[in-house]
Amino acid sequence: MRKLLLLVFCLPFLVQAQTNQDSITIKKMADEIMTNGTAYDLLRQLTKNIGGRLAGSPQQQNAAVWGKRNMEAFNADNVYMQPCKTPNWQRGGKDFAAIVGVNGKGQNSNLEVLALGNSLGSNGLVEAELLAVANFDELEKRKAEVKGKIVYFHSMFDPTKIQTFRAYGESGIYRRSGASRAAKYGAVGVMIHSLSTAPDNAPHTGGLAYDSAYAKIPAVALGPLDAQQLWAQAKTAKLRVQMQTYGFFLADADENNVVAELKGSEFPAEIITVGGHLDSWDVNEGAHDDGAGIVQTMEILRTMKALNYKPKRTIRFVLFANEENGGAGGDKYAELAKLNNEKHIYALESDAGGFTPRAIGITCSPEQFTSFSKWNALLKPYGTEITAGGGGADIGPLKKVFSDIVLSGLVPDSQRYFDLHHAKTDVFEAVNKRELLLGAVNMAAIIYLIDQHGVQP
Repeated sequence: MRKLLLLVFCLPFLVQAQTNQDSITIKKMADEIMTNGTAYDLLRQLTKNIGGRLAGSPQQQNAAVWGKRNMEAFNADNVYMQPCKTPNWQRGGKDFAAIVGVNGKGQNSNLEVLALGNSLGSNGLVEAELLAVANFDELEKRKAEVKGKIVYFHSMFDPTKIQTFRAYGESGIYRRSGASRAAKYGAVGVMIHSLSTAPDNAPHTGGLAYDSAYAKIPAVALGPLDAQQLWAQAKTAKLRVQMQTYGFFLADADENNVVAELKGSEFPAEIITVGGHLDSWDVNEGAHDDGAGIVQTMEILRTMKALNYKPKRTIRFVLFANEENGGAGGDKYAELAKLNNEKHIYALESDAGGFTPRAIGITCSPEQFTSFSKWNALLKPYGTEITAGGGGADIGPLKKVFSDIVLSGLVPDSQRYFDLHHAKTDVFEAVNKRELLLGAVNMAAIIYLIDQHGVQP
């Protein structure tokens, strides 16, 4: 009884002591990253020496070799490749679109466009009358008018959505399935407003998914300024447009996830995953999407080794293949985790850009969220807090294998992200060094806390 009373008396002091130790360790990690961090230099290498990394391309394969070599140099306990097959879509040429007629009179106004990823070629120049619709509801109401036309979806972000990823989610359906929805009624091509808030005219690509029940018609995204002008013209005039794309698929490519491990000293069977995706679209350097997440992941590994940190649980640092147009890397990682009968307790992804971090989003039970929220005081000095809802496309497949895994994502400020996302403007120069490193600080902090305290059921 006396021992029990002593434990009850001492417990608050033990908790406070642990909290103090957590604060000290996180501060050491933060100081190391902000003073000696190499993430920015690594990002320069990835973007300038390797460049855009479309799945199946030589650049993507070079990036995997680069990632493995660097993580080996950081002295991880183990570094290895996970082979996987990925789609091998090729753009095939310079995409083209133009307005060639207004109310029956000839015109020649070129439009800034990019074919959507996975879109097939047009087999020559396609010319047709334009049918401009605001959304799928209007398409359904006007379905009798669609046959033989090129359909334009005005998939502009809702500017009232302050959380820009919500606006992206609502508009993204037109990029993903607009081509097949229009082909269902006989359209010969599709155009969309780029999924962007940018006040410029750089078109933004991104993946579509064809429905096999309908014709696979060509699809392009227009630069924001051209898209808005086209929409305004179509309200008062009958437009005739041309478009031409060249996309095609080669046989699936042999790619790799790149995985580095720090082995756990107390609970090595419990696995914590942190990562981002190596691939990007072909039209840019993939600096924010997702070079930032890649080098932040590598920075956590470097920092833990620099500080001689010995994790309790096994931490995996994963550079995923093929997030942009297939998700093969994430699927393979989850498949192998199941095959190897592993125990995954937590996964964190950075795939929302290298901007100033605002939060760590966590998807978990209400009870777990209450527990995690107690760490807000430890994260606040570095600009973040625990918020509800988090994850990512690469770690999402783990939830199908481990129903009780906690998924999480770094949440940077998103107001500028979609100005660059999937466009030629996503380049190294658009990334701020301190913002990038501060994201790595917050990722390192939450990984450390999960490693030390585990995930409460």
